[in-house]
Amino acid sequence: MAHIVATRALLDGGLADLREAHTVTVCAPPDGSTRSVEELIALSDGADVLLTMLADPVAAPLFEARPQLKLVAQYAVGVDNIDLAAAEAHGVAVTHTPGVLTDATADLTWALLLAAARHVPAADAYVREGRFERWEPALLLGTELSQKTLGVVGMGRIGAAVARRALGFGMRVVYHNRTRANPTRERQTTARYVALEELLATSDVVSLHCPHNADSHHLIDADALAAMKPSALLVNTARGAVVDEAALAAALADGEIAGAGLDVFEDEPAVHPGLREHDRVVLAPHLGSATARARMRMAQMCTDSIQAVMEGHDSVPHRLV
Repeated sequence: MAHIVATRALLDGGLADLREAHTVTVCAPPDGSTRSVEELIALSDGADVLLTMLADPVAAPLFEARPQLKLVAQYAVGVDNIDLAAAEAHGVAVTHTPGVLTDATADLTWALLLAAARHVPAADAYVREGRFERWEPALLLGTELSQKTLGVVGMGRIGAAVARRALGFGMRVVYHNRTRANPTRERQTTARYVALEELLATSDVVSLHCPHNADSHHLIDADALAAMKPSALLVNTARGAVVDEAALAAALADGEIAGAGLDVFEDEPAVHPGLREHDRVVLAPHLGSATARARMRMAQMCTDSIQAVMEGHDSVPHRLV
């Protein structure tokens, strides 16, 4: 019987299978937005498995302090918070939850895109505040998407799902990737491979779906924003640090682009004040995977990984280390 420590509560029933065979401890949320590594060490006393979230700092001191730890099961696709090299050096397996977020995140991308294009938050506030007195020809004029160009940066599972949805809106699709997508994916999305410079210059909507790494850090900086159309929208449901938030706030204030829809932020939960205060920015609190179906499937993937490790299987699903 293993001792499993989950750093947050999951949806009801998400840990039911694990509770049948193991001891499961579910921690209360932290007092602030995140825990320190020292707090994580304290919580993991006696743990064989740590079920972690994106905000948990899974760093070398944790592995050094808890040599009995066998597995870190990340309840997320991204693992930016985990020192993978340190985990490997200490013989700790690391798993994550890829694939299950595709449709949920693609749907949210389109929710943010449409909300920004048609001023939905401003329209909602306008009605709620009692300012709606009559129909006006120029009230909250938005952007139609038909015959416009969607630029997808990162044509992985989520980027491709976003591109497929664009077909229903009658949009053209271009994309940029480190390597060209396979021909089947290009046919399914009718997407055309272009250099990033061309994508920025020609797209009416730029949607980010690339991982965050040294190459993509602040990929969308002041120069990239200046290269976009003044009428263009930027949507980010990838990683916050792909965008230079200060540069984005300045570009919006100067009218270099028309608006943005953001689900992720460079220093979550902090958001650049220039973005919070701008009425052409739609903000969401990292809701990409926030559907009951996706979150339960994530829990099942963690369960499958944990059971495989604790039962000594040679093959561990969704393993990174």
